[in-house]
Amino acid sequence: MPNSSNSSSPLVRFNENSWIGSEMLKDHTQRLFQTISSTVSDAVIVTDFDGNIHFINQCAERLLNEDSNHIMTRNIAFYFNAIPSIIKKYHDDQLSEQGYVEDEVLLTRSCGAKIHIKLKVHRDRENGWDIFHLCNISKEKEIEREDQRNQQMLYNIFTQAADSIIIFKNNGTIINVNPVFCKKVNLGRDKILGQKVLKFIPEGFYQKMEKINEYIEQNKKVRGEIPIIHDGGLSVMEFNVSPNIFQGLHMAILRDITEKRQMEIKLKRSEEQFEDLFEETIDAIVFWDQDGKIMRVNKAALSIFECTEQELIGSILCDFLYEKDKKFLKVMKEFQEVGSIRDELLFLMPNGQLKHLEFTARMHPIDGYNITIFRNVSERYQMEKELRESETKFRKVFEGTLDGMLLWDQNYKLIDMNPVAKTILNCSDSFRKGMDIRELINENEETKKEFRSHMKKLAKYGKANQMFIYKDQDSNLKHLEISTKCNLLTNMNLTVIRDVTEKIEMEEQLRKSDTLNVVGELAAGIAHEIRNPMTALKGFIQLLENSMDEPDGGQEMYFNVISSELKRIESIITEFLVLAKPQAIHYLEYDVRKIMTDTIELLNAQALMHGVEFEVNLEDNLPSTFCEPNQLKQVFINIIKNAIEVMPKGGTITINMLKADQEAIKISIKDEGSGIPHDKIKKLGEPFYTTKDRGTGLGLMVSFKIIKEHKGNVEVESELGKGTTFHITLPTI
Repeated sequence: MPNSSNSSSPLVRFNENSWIGSEMLKDHTQRLFQTISSTVSDAVIVTDFDGNIHFINQCAERLLNEDSNHIMTRNIAFYFNAIPSIIKKYHDDQLSEQGYVEDEVLLTRSCGAKIHIKLKVHRDRENGWDIFHLCNISKEKEIEREDQRNQQMLYNIFTQAADSIIIFKNNGTIINVNPVFCKKVNLGRDKILGQKVLKFIPEGFYQKMEKINEYIEQNKKVRGEIPIIHDGGLSVMEFNVSPNIFQGLHMAILRDITEKRQMEIKLKRSEEQFEDLFEETIDAIVFWDQDGKIMRVNKAALSIFECTEQELIGSILCDFLYEKDKKFLKVMKEFQEVGSIRDELLFLMPNGQLKHLEFTARMHPIDGYNITIFRNVSERYQMEKELRESETKFRKVFEGTLDGMLLWDQNYKLIDMNPVAKTILNCSDSFRKGMDIRELINENEETKKEFRSHMKKLAKYGKANQMFIYKDQDSNLKHLEISTKCNLLTNMNLTVIRDVTEKIEMEEQLRKSDTLNVVGELAAGIAHEIRNPMTALKGFIQLLENSMDEPDGGQEMYFNVISSELKRIESIITEFLVLAKPQAIHYLEYDVRKIMTDTIELLNAQALMHGVEFEVNLEDNLPSTFCEPNQLKQVFINIIKNAIEVMPKGGTITINMLKADQEAIKISIKDEGSGIPHDKIKKLGEPFYTTKDRGTGLGLMVSFKIIKEHKGNVEVESELGKGTTFHITLPTI
């Protein structure tokens, strides 16, 4: 481009369609300029090769927004000062080499404003002119920039939008997707492009897609919801399809509303649950406005207030109060200040019934209404009254019972003790609530062991019975029967204590009495047993006397018989004395088979006298048991003797002894008597209860007691007309 320099050429004005130059302007050049001026609508400026302006048309004057007189005084370079020097050099080179330059550049007006122009420069070498054609393209550039901005904005929206966007053809082929959609289906863009939209739609929605395509063909926008397939399953998408956005292309915008739908479902369920809860709850629920007017109630409220919904809706809640006393005013004041209240008041129902209602009220929790939840506690008041009366009765029973009672918690802490327990344990002075009940057990290790066993049974079965030998503070030994039941009430256990010292002593006396009774009844049989060997002894002694002088008269045989019969007499007398004389109780490891065999031998004479036979089946290799042999022998004698007596016309007593399991043996003694009625079996073993005309019932009572002390069990099975069977189970070692 020419450099700026001063020109000394004279200046002239020009008409609209003609050029007027200097006097030296040649005619043909002037005609050329006039032709250019009349045929172009662009601004035209003619300069010499140095850039000095010689001619302009009116378009140039308007373009430069300056008076022509000022324009003609300047060099063309003045208006192109915004063009970089490297570009200027390029333009100069082009003019020099090719005589032509075309470009888009910035033109600077004299006021400093810049405009975009399209520049064309022709060099007339013959006449020494450069002809500039200037076209203002600022508006086009602005439109172009706006278009670029819009395109950039669209691109940013497309790539950075939070929603998925798909661009697709009429046939459903995807030609572009944004990153959000790629992330949603977890596929790269290159694997999505070229695919059909239907690939991402479940088959069950193809018919819906056909309907959508119909709307697109009609150039109608489509909105709706449809699921999209991805590797994580399905997502519900809300879509908006815009047809024909550009040359037959369509755009779908999709928004994931899966969580929204799930929340709507949850909300719907919550609303349904609220309705169910509202209608089905056992508590009365009442909504009321700021004026106290009841707006909504549930079924329980109708039940409590005992009226219909039409009667209750619209009524004033406070009108149901029996008395608007000081308590009511206090409740209302607290409700207004705090916004919530929980209390009880007396209400008068429309039918005239008074009810104590417990209520919880909150201000404006739902839709601006106040809510009150009522519960009828009239029955509770009555129950509390009855409970107080029951507590009084319990206290009287607790204090006045003949048994000792202890109440204690799960931590062995004593809650209460009645006077009888204090007397039995002789601990009135040391008693205190909260003490450990284990402190009541003395230092005897055997007693502690029994107490631990008692607690184990309690933990396992929920109740336990135990016999203790207790030494009180005065060193008095007592037999205590303790029964405990856990969780009688929440965190409360009950222990009942009975002093059975006198009972034990009485039972011992009864046992001795029963033993003497048995001895008396056996006396006849034993006398008969002794008489027989005595008769034999007398006979053999006489034979000995007669054969003393005879050599080899059979004395050796006689002496053997005499010795055998004497041993038999000694055995019978020994058994008799064992039964009649009190023996110290010593538990030994013993063979029960031997005890049963000795018992049968002892009762054999009495059985023969009554025409009774024994059928005995004793299993081999039975384990031993830990017992007191004489006591078990007494049990067997009592039961077998009873069996003999219930068969006055004779019969068979069947005795079986076998192994019940790994830890017990079972002994069965069956008679062929008349049997025992079912309702009387439960009473067997009670003192002085007997089925015999002259019996006392003490024999079975003592027998049951002995078996119980041996940790065993007795069961009685009987059938009228067929006989009775006693089943005895004893633990083995």
